[in-house]
Amino acid sequence: MTTTRKNKKSSQEQSASVCTCINLRRSSMAVTGLYDRYLAPSGLNISQFSLLKHLTALGPASVSELALEMRLDRTTIVRNLKALEHSGYVEDTSAEGSRNRCLTLTESGRTVYNDAAELWEEAQRFLQESLGIGQLQILNTLLSKIENLDGY
Repeated sequence: MTTTRKNKKSSQEQSASVCTCINLRRSSMAVTGLYDRYLAPSGLNISQFSLLKHLTALGPASVSELALEMRLDRTTIVRNLKALEHSGYVEDTSAEGSRNRCLTLTESGRTVYNDAAELWEEAQRFLQESLGIGQLQILNTLLSKIENLDGY
């Protein structure tokens, strides 16, 4: 009897690697995909939604301020901002000739963010129901500890 490709994939999905880094990357891709699927009706992905969420909380902000608040590098922020600016959700309101950009949410940006926030809440609830609140709290504690390992 031969094992089908689908059966092989199923067993691979269920078994963890001995490499913690690979396990974290796989998990990250799975969670990103989950949020992207929930957010799809809004036209946003989780990276774009997160930028809008932070701009909503911060108000007008520079790329550096966003990067600091989100704990991401500036190039990641700039790359994700391009689509949001192109869609008219974010605009640069800095004075002409200014070296620093001042990013502001537009009215359509606020609208798409508010609509997407409901979808994001659904994704949050799904994860909480799937993992259980206790396990999710443990996961978030561990992820925070892992993020702080960066400084050795």
